[in-house]
Amino acid sequence: MTPAVFDRRAVRQHRNRAALRLSEHDFLFREVAQHLAERLDDVNRDFHVTLELGAHGDTLTEHLAGRNGIEKLVRCDQSAPMVTHGQPASCVVADEEWLPYAPASFDLIVSSLSLHWVNDLPGALVQIRRALKPDGLFIGALFGRATLGELREVLVEAELAECGGAGPRVSPFVDVRDAGGLLQRAGFALPVVDTDTITVSYTSALDLMRDVRGMGESNAVAERRRNFTRRSTLLRAAAIYADRYADEEHRIPATFQIVTLTGWAPHEAQPRPLRPGSAARRLSEALETAELSGGEKASPRRSH
Repeated sequence: MTPAVFDRRAVRQHRNRAALRLSEHDFLFREVAQHLAERLDDVNRDFHVTLELGAHGDTLTEHLAGRNGIEKLVRCDQSAPMVTHGQPASCVVADEEWLPYAPASFDLIVSSLSLHWVNDLPGALVQIRRALKPDGLFIGALFGRATLGELREVLVEAELAECGGAGPRVSPFVDVRDAGGLLQRAGFALPVVDTDTITVSYTSALDLMRDVRGMGESNAVAERRRNFTRRSTLLRAAAIYADRYADEEHRIPATFQIVTLTGWAPHEAQPRPLRPGSAARRLSEALETAELSGGEKASPRRSH
């Protein structure tokens, strides 16, 4: 059984609360949604039936609507206020860890900054792949491990100083080095993983923390401390942040690492790697170099 790293009930509560004033804090969701949608411009395919998995109101819907022949767009999220917020759409309230869809239901599944709260990410990716039609496309953006590294650092330091110990304060995000393997394990063909870094400037660490809360991204680690953080801890963290990271204009940076996963549901028409030894020409011929047998050694080069 997969251990519960995240408290999914807390994730839902945070998202329910954030939906009420989402437009005040959704700038990052909108930027990432635009980048995901623009990736479809490079794909010469129509995706008639599309699933938006993990919604932030209409931040992604407005970029997908009418793109690449999309005729039916379904939004799915475990938070009812979040999935129904914004433009009208076919909405389903369901947990991303337990998708309620039959195999081969969608031509395209897009997920923007939601799957990093899933306890069993490999299992969720398997469900996504099964819900795709053969040769269907999955594009998903998650927060990467470097996200909010500055905030993580100062919160731990402040809590150690104020409380004599520190609990987990920021989510353990996905490591980009593992992401490609996760796609392959889930059965995706032609997997691609890339990263982007978005740096946001704030007047203070307290403003950053308010924004994180307003985004619905507050700490939902299962082993988090359940009591309220002391005001003295927050103020000390803000002071450390400003002292260590503030620029000449006394503003602090916050780093968000975006890991984007792309994979296709397998189909017999997709390109496949050649079998070892099936090449028509030797590599040495293509490079116009001499080929040595396994026992030979190349002569050392000399400089002139």
